[in-house]
Amino acid sequence: MRALVYTKYGSPEVLQLKEIAKPTPKENEVLVKIHATAVNDYDWSMIRGKPYLYRLLYGILKPKHQIPGMELAGTIEALGTNADSFKIGDAVYGDISEYGFGSFAEYVCINEKALTLKPIKMSFEEAASIPHAAMLAVQGLLDIGQLQKGQKILINGAGGGMGTFALQIAKLYDAEVTGVDTGDKLKMMKELGFDYIIDYKKKDFTKNKQGYDLILDAKTTRSTFRYLNSLNPNGKYVTVGGYLNRLIPIIILKPWISVFSNKRVHIVALKPNKDLEYINEIFSAGKIKPVIDGPYELSEVPGLIQYFGEGEHIGKITIKVVQNDNNNNNNRLNSIKTIG
Repeated sequence: MRALVYTKYGSPEVLQLKEIAKPTPKENEVLVKIHATAVNDYDWSMIRGKPYLYRLLYGILKPKHQIPGMELAGTIEALGTNADSFKIGDAVYGDISEYGFGSFAEYVCINEKALTLKPIKMSFEEAASIPHAAMLAVQGLLDIGQLQKGQKILINGAGGGMGTFALQIAKLYDAEVTGVDTGDKLKMMKELGFDYIIDYKKKDFTKNKQGYDLILDAKTTRSTFRYLNSLNPNGKYVTVGGYLNRLIPIIILKPWISVFSNKRVHIVALKPNKDLEYINEIFSAGKIKPVIDGPYELSEVPGLIQYFGEGEHIGKITIKVVQNDNNNNNNRLNSIKTIG
């Protein structure tokens, strides 16, 4: 099978497309033929080995997982001796990071608990775009943010995968939604339905004297106190990721803020795949639609990871692994962008 392999940390160009042996599933594993996968922040950080904290988890001197990738959609091709959740031929998808990595390949063996059945109307490309970004949106807005009807919210990093899912979920609660991003993403955001759009290269939303009931942040580039100043009384700031030098103060200050203020700050500790049933339900009802940048080819992944790291992508970057896939209807809101 073909797989993207790396044996040392560095720029995305360390990834090499190689022919390797197809794996065999262990007792509780299934062999998945991967139809589509996606790029996300884990790939950007793991391949570079930065921030260095990642190396404590994924290998100090060299990567423990030599095939990266953590989101997939595909079909079950073989079952381990104790795997009984699926049958051969089932279409499945999920975030596999709790049990390993390896979705930048034509096949992967993974614990069956990492997967769920794919709705019939959902293409493989759409399914691959969902697990990580949509779970961040659901858990950030609903589980932690406790979004209420008609609230005024702001999404920072609104033009990426998490932001586009978050907007659509927030609209189910009749929220007034401001999106912050820049470049080509702004046109898409307007078409998708953001009420207000801020180009962060022109305006700083923490200085616009607007108050929000909930801020959902994918970037975390400012100090905790600047975010607090943008919250209404009893407002919540929820971050799903960003720079460590900004995240650590949130962890330190959180208990003190709760004592001296009626505002709250939170960091999402993602629970992979926890809310996929909810996403399946609203997708099947036509209430949510992934915004897809792609599909691209497996050989293009190194350039796509750099493209992701530079923040140029619109929505979720997806890769088609299986060619001539009749079940992979090409439903996407954005045209394919050229990798420079």
